[in-house]
Amino acid sequence: MDDSEVYLTDVTGRDGFQMEKDWIETEDKLLILQGIFNAGIKRIEATSFVSSKSIPQLKDAKEVVGNLKNEEITVAALVPNVKGAENALESGVDEINFVLSISETHNRKNVNHTVRESLEEVYSIQKLINSPQTVLNVSLGTTFGCPFEGKYNVSKVCSIMEQLINNGIDKVTLADTTGMANPKKIRHYITTLKEVFPHVQLSLHLHNTRGMGLVNLLAGYKAGVRHFDASLGGIGGCPFAPGATGNVCLEDIVHMFMEMEIPIEHSINLQKLINTSKKLERILGYQLAGQVMKAGTAGEVIKN
Repeated sequence: MDDSEVYLTDVTGRDGFQMEKDWIETEDKLLILQGIFNAGIKRIEATSFVSSKSIPQLKDAKEVVGNLKNEEITVAALVPNVKGAENALESGVDEINFVLSISETHNRKNVNHTVRESLEEVYSIQKLINSPQTVLNVSLGTTFGCPFEGKYNVSKVCSIMEQLINNGIDKVTLADTTGMANPKKIRHYITTLKEVFPHVQLSLHLHNTRGMGLVNLLAGYKAGVRHFDASLGGIGGCPFAPGATGNVCLEDIVHMFMEMEIPIEHSINLQKLINTSKKLERILGYQLAGQVMKAGTAGEVIKN
C-alpha cells in the first residue's frame, strides 16, 4: 500500500443535509449519494440515526441506508447514543460513527450528555457490535476549540483519546466543528497525537467556517493524516454550534490532490463529481460554496 495515498469519506448525506431546513426528498438524497458513488467515492456517511425531533431532515435514515447499500459501498452512519446505534445496526450499516465533543458545553447542547456519559455510551455500543466486519469510529467534536469554551490545549484531547484507546477504540476522527483550527495548530495536534498514540487511525473532519478548510487539510496531510471527510459543494455544518458553516468541499479536495499528483484510494472521476454537485445546487436552490464546480479544473483549456 502506498503510504502517500488519500482515503476520502463523503459526508454529504449526513453533515451536509442536516443543516437544510427545507425537506429534501429521499429520492433526491439517493440521487446525489449514488452520483457521488458513481464518481468513485466508495465510503459514504449517508445519514445519522438521531431523533427526528432534533434533526427532522434525517428522519428517513433507514430508507436511505436500505436503498444505498451494495457490496461496493461502505455505508457509515453517525449515532449520538445507544438507541441510534441499535437502529443503525438494524439497518445494516457497515460502520458506526459515534460522536462526542471535547467540550462539555457543546456535548450537552449536541447530544444532551456529559462527556463522561458519552464515553459510557460508546463502551455500551462496543458491546452491541457482534460482527467483526462492522467498524466503530469515534468522532471528537470541537477538537480544536469551542465557541462556548474557547481554545484549549492538545492535552485535553489526549486525555479523552487515552480513555477511548484503553477501551479498545482504534479509529478516531478529529473534528473542527466550528472552524477554529489553523495549519499550525493542525500540525501541532497531529504530530503530538501520532507520537502519543502511534497505532490509532486518525481522520480529519474539517469545516471551512473561516476560510481555512483546504489549507488545514493539506497541513493535516503533511503531518501524516491520510483519512479525510468532505461534502459535495462544501455544504453542511453543526446545527448546535453558532456560526457553523460548511465542510471542506469534496470536489475541491479531489482537484487539489490530483493537481499535486497525490494518489487517492480509488480512481475518482472529477467531472462526475462536479456534475453531481451542480445537480445538488439545483435541488437545494442556492449557490454552493465549491470553487472547482464554478471555475472548472486548472487543466481545462479555454477555446476562443
